[in-house]
Amino acid sequence: MYVEFGGPKIDYKCELVLAKGMDEVEDGKVEVVGPDLQEFKEGESYPLANIIYVAGAKVEKDLEAVIERRIHDFTNYIEGVMHLNQRYDIWIRISKKSYKKGFNTLKWWGLILIKLFKSAMPFIEKIQVTFYTDPEKVKWWYDQALKTYQARDARVRGLRDEDVDTFYGCVLCQSFAPQHVCVIPPNRVSLCGAMNWFDARAAASVDPKGPNFPIPKGKLLDPIKGEYEGVNKVVNERSLGANKRVYLYSMFSYPHTSCGCFETIGFYIPEVDGFGFVDRGFKGAAVNGLPFATMAAQTGGGIQTEGFLGMGLEYYRSPKFLQGDGGWGRVAWMCSTLRKRIEDAIPEELKDKIPTEKEASDVASLKKFLVEKGHPLAARIKELEAAAAPPAEKVEEVTPLAAVAPAVTPTVSAPGTLVVPAGGGLKIVLKGAKIHIDKIVIKR
Repeated sequence: MYVEFGGPKIDYKCELVLAKGMDEVEDGKVEVVGPDLQEFKEGESYPLANIIYVAGAKVEKDLEAVIERRIHDFTNYIEGVMHLNQRYDIWIRISKKSYKKGFNTLKWWGLILIKLFKSAMPFIEKIQVTFYTDPEKVKWWYDQALKTYQARDARVRGLRDEDVDTFYGCVLCQSFAPQHVCVIPPNRVSLCGAMNWFDARAAASVDPKGPNFPIPKGKLLDPIKGEYEGVNKVVNERSLGANKRVYLYSMFSYPHTSCGCFETIGFYIPEVDGFGFVDRGFKGAAVNGLPFATMAAQTGGGIQTEGFLGMGLEYYRSPKFLQGDGGWGRVAWMCSTLRKRIEDAIPEELKDKIPTEKEASDVASLKKFLVEKGHPLAARIKELEAAAAPPAEKVEEVTPLAAVAPAVTPTVSAPGTLVVPAGGGLKIVLKGAKIHIDKIVIKR
């Protein structure tokens, strides 16, 4: 890496496409406001705002998000340049090799975007790109971008799945998650948060051969978990048979797949039979002891992984938010950075009952908090603890382990593999395990 822009170390970064009038866009112009690549220190991280103006007879505001989402796709066409995520979560790296070979100004990036956008989207008649690297200007654009994103997201809140016959799909991320098919109904935004139902509809209309396409929802198979015959058919076809069924509103059995661009991760916490949620901006470990990056590897890749789910921010405001799993009544924990962003979505009666890392940093403190606050999961937690506790009257004597198997000698036979030979030929193999044990009782 020569330098990187955005990413987890930088607070202010964004990319934004704005539709303008024909006389407001200087076609082909690329500008860098602030230091350019040659002025940055090798190996460091910097803020960036990538602002693109587009114009054309068929260019409408509804297409802004559609065009914006393709920045990710087109930037990754450039050898030696990495682009991850979207909106305010972008993360760009430029390699030393490409820099030394002549990719020494951001203007090359802008010229490449212009060429690819005009080639793939001929309805764009004029396009202008401006990169802001000056920290103060990046922060200003970041604030403006957030307002634009929020206005886009609010458009679809009054529309319901039941009001339409067609959902939309997106396979933009199949280059690195081949089995992933993003289904976008009115009540569930794309995992990346960049595409709602209106955006996907506009994209499918202007670019029929592109990554967005209509999905006739077909017969409703499960109104609670959100399973549709038409959705299953298309997902099966587009994933080449890897995923045959999808629950749009449940984290279990047939959860929606995830790529890698999701804004947040939902994860199951078996100790409380509830869910936790974390976003990319959270730099610590979640209540389950895992940071965002570790869970992202488990969540992404287009594989249906029960108990892990990639989610867009706007989904928290959906009336169908995890309705197949109990909805907000099952939300047990949320990191503070995420909570700040979706505070308005939390039901009033639960606002003082859902902790962040400030009130509960591990499972033990989480249980205590939920029970003390009278969370809807409190009764379930007591049930789980009662079921796990052994009957005291049946424990009469604890035999030392040495008396049962005096020759136990733990050995590590391979990385991450613990082999414990015991008397009588018993072998216990633990692979990649993370185990917490309060008590072991061994009886003859």
